[in-house]
Amino acid sequence: MKSARFIFNFDSEKEAKIIAETLHPEIKHNIPKTNVEISLSGCKFSLHIEANDLSSLRAACNSYLRWINTALNVKKTV
Repeated sequence: MKSARFIFNFDSEKEAKIIAETLHPEIKHNIPKTNVEISLSGCKFSLHIEANDLSSLRAACNSYLRWINTALNVKKTV
């Protein structure tokens, strides 16, 4: 099994929690062949992705990183 872990350091716990809540619906609807876990610890948000193969891992990483980027861009404009 292949895996990737991303750790994001935010300015506040509130900001980290917003990103985690934004991703929750996506995590409920699993990307095929992957397992995704998130965790919060203060201002740190951790995303751990496991996949059966490298192409599935890459696809899942791209999807989650884009969703995080989109959530951050929306937050900036609101």
